[in-house]
Amino acid sequence: MLKDLKLTEFLEKLSSNAPAPGGGSAAALAAATAASLTCMVFNLTIGKKLYNEATTEIQSKIKLELEKASNLNVLFIELMDKDSEAFTDVISALKMPKETEEEKAKRQVAIQKGYIVALEVPLELATSAYGLYSSIEVAAAYGNKNAITDAGVAALMLQSAIEGAILNVKINLSSIKDERFKEKALEHCEKIIKDGAMRKEEIMSLVNSKL
Repeated sequence: MLKDLKLTEFLEKLSSNAPAPGGGSAAALAAATAASLTCMVFNLTIGKKLYNEATTEIQSKIKLELEKASNLNVLFIELMDKDSEAFTDVISALKMPKETEEEKAKRQVAIQKGYIVALEVPLELATSAYGLYSSIEVAAAYGNKNAITDAGVAALMLQSAIEGAILNVKINLSSIKDERFKEKALEHCEKIIKDGAMRKEEIMSLVNSKL
């Protein structure tokens, strides 16, 4: 499994001529990095003077967002493997026999299913990654000021993960024949990118104001 590899081993696999892991797994790693950085800011905050002097409401918010970021981190790491597995299913479908009309029909059904499964993984990544923005916002607003840039890097990494995941959704969508399905999926993707970019800029403005 990818999550069990050393970083150097993962990067070696990523740079090889194998079709997976690829951009989808790299996007998931970027999201996991963003979540880890967010957790770090919170862990450098809890128990410190700034935290102890904060209201009970803010302390509770910090703890809640730490738990949320931690849980998302686990999900993003799992999606690294799921993305590679999903693409492998597409490759298997493409290799199915196509000598007879029946074989061709079965192959087409399997290919369409494969592409839908393959796009569901990066779509889940993009949607879940967008949810991390609330945690990064809290980290930037109330976190340890000495780690404010880490919150900024988390926001930058997160938007890269979102847009990277969406690219993988789009390339799989290009092979889907259901036009209505494609239209709805693209609308959803464009909204995530637009909303994510807006939240990233808001966080970066906050971060830069504290430097």
